Amino acid sequence: MAEDRTRTENTGTGSGNNGPGAGNRGHGGPGGRAARMMPGEKAKNFSKAIKDLLRYLKPHRIRVTIVFIFAIASTVFSILAPAVLGQATDVVVKGLMSDAGVDFSKLAFILAFLGGLYGVSFAFSWAQGFIMAGVSQKVTYRLRADLSEKMDRLPLKFFDGKTHGEVQSRFINDIETVNQSLSQSITQALTSITTIVGILIMMIRISLLMTLVALIVVPLSLGVIRIVVSKSQGHFANQQKFLGEVNGHVEEMYTGHTIIQAFNKQKASKEKFDEINEKLCDSAWKSQFLSGLMMPATMLIGNLAYVGICILGGVLAINGKVSIGSIQAFIQYVRQFNQPLQQVANIVNMLQSTAAAAERVFEFLNEDEEADAYSAEKTEEDAGDTADALDTDKVNGEIVFDHVSFGYDPKETIIKDFSYSVKPGSRIAIVGPTGAGKTTIIKLLMRFYELDSGVIYIDGTDIKDMSRRKLRDMFSMVLQETWLFHGTVKENIRYGRADATDEEVIAAAKAAHIHHFIMTQPGGYDMMINEEASNISQGQKQLLTIARAMLADCPLLILDEATSSVDTRTEKQIYSAMENLMSGRTSFVIAHRLSTIRDADTILVMNEGDIVEQGSHEELLEKGGFYASLYNSQFA
Repeated sequence: MAEDRTRTENTGTGSGNNGPGAGNRGHGGPGGRAARMMPGEKAKNFSKAIKDLLRYLKPHRIRVTIVFIFAIASTVFSILAPAVLGQATDVVVKGLMSDAGVDFSKLAFILAFLGGLYGVSFAFSWAQGFIMAGVSQKVTYRLRADLSEKMDRLPLKFFDGKTHGEVQSRFINDIETVNQSLSQSITQALTSITTIVGILIMMIRISLLMTLVALIVVPLSLGVIRIVVSKSQGHFANQQKFLGEVNGHVEEMYTGHTIIQAFNKQKASKEKFDEINEKLCDSAWKSQFLSGLMMPATMLIGNLAYVGICILGGVLAINGKVSIGSIQAFIQYVRQFNQPLQQVANIVNMLQSTAAAAERVFEFLNEDEEADAYSAEKTEEDAGDTADALDTDKVNGEIVFDHVSFGYDPKETIIKDFSYSVKPGSRIAIVGPTGAGKTTIIKLLMRFYELDSGVIYIDGTDIKDMSRRKLRDMFSMVLQETWLFHGTVKENIRYGRADATDEEVIAAAKAAHIHHFIMTQPGGYDMMINEEASNISQGQKQLLTIARAMLADCPLLILDEATSSVDTRTEKQIYSAMENLMSGRTSFVIAHRLSTIRDADTILVMNEGDIVEQGSHEELLEKGGFYASLYNSQFA
């Protein structure tokens, strides 16, 4: 496409990593929490983001309630298990210390009961995980569907200010973060809190004094973690930074490897990679080493707590205050106490990231839409049609630009008071230097952008009185920037008209001079075009888009540098084949190769947003003005 302004789009390269938030599960006592994490990205408005997310959960509130009940039940049953196992230990100890021996029937009953507790806990845990996975998938499915439909309703100016990576991130990274949080973090937070409360109750029931000794080391462990995290945080940040730079460099070098080899820049590329990789290695080593200190440090503190608990438990057991089985149960509870504490800390971070991700998704969903944007859930009447809207089945093709002004930036007007009347069935060529406003005129005609002032009429009807869908149904369009999707050749051509027969698809391909090429490929019309359409040449891509436009057979036609990627001979063949297509239709042709628009009924010569000349090819050459200068420069 002939561009009227330069717009660079950088696709961000991001990378996930088991970095600072990965964490080691330390089991070195009540304070053995090797919680290695970096603060997650925070939402601007945490509560609003969570409320918006809860709206998507509302239709599933019954299932979510069941999940909460099952999660609590599973936790309660698992908490009871150590106490029951302690009773089994007491039966064995009592039997060994008495002449009657061990009561194996009672022991068997306790063990069977213990197995039942574990089984019921597992069943509840499995059920809540199964239900919540379904809920999270339904919510993320709805979010993705809403994002997809929203994209179709956003004006093009929104995408002008966003990179591809920013938009893709909403669909991939942010949605996946929400999905993981819904399927894991919510129930995990509930079970962790329930576990902490339940274990504290069970520990206090066994011995308040032992509980105090067990808990006194928690602040010590938190202090150690705080010190190490403060030291390692900067290194983790650098690790993520340099990891992104490495990924970006590799992606850039991969996509441009042909140019790199052509200019013999392999050595420079490798040196740049080594420089960034060295920084990544240094920061990663320091961050991993410092975070690795947390586990042995907290284990040391935890082991001191175990020593204190064992000594105190022994004294209490000798004095008959607690049984050996109770001490065993208490030690189990102490070990179980570590994991939920670590999980709660991780979940707090995860919820911050989830809120930030959800906020970005809802910011996208709340963006201003086109005034009459088409929605799959709306009827045509809902889409902004007025009572006197033009019947698209009876289009004559008279188009009037009435004092049209427009600028992508309000401070810079590109089209300045543009006025022109196009007769039905005429062929209009628009020429001019890059940035003159040629393609912008077409974008305004298609209502990709709204006018700053003025009116565009089609057969006497203001295009604002038509829905965008009906307006665009009038046009077949072929652009310089070809777009093909991953699918068969037949499917890509049929994109122009979904109900077209195979015979019509083949006829359109023949008219676009692409049929022979298609038949020489494996599979013919069923040949698969890959994701990037890199298995066919640029010229062949353009021929397929021309065939697509021919198949659409609309009353109005736009060719925006439609043959810029084909050779001169094929270009002449295409224009010859398109004579019938343009016959009787109002056609707009934008071309830099002026030799291809000699037969146009009228040539509009644009410069800096204004029509500086107009007339036929011969008339403009005779004038010896701006057009003649452009034309002669191509053959100088």
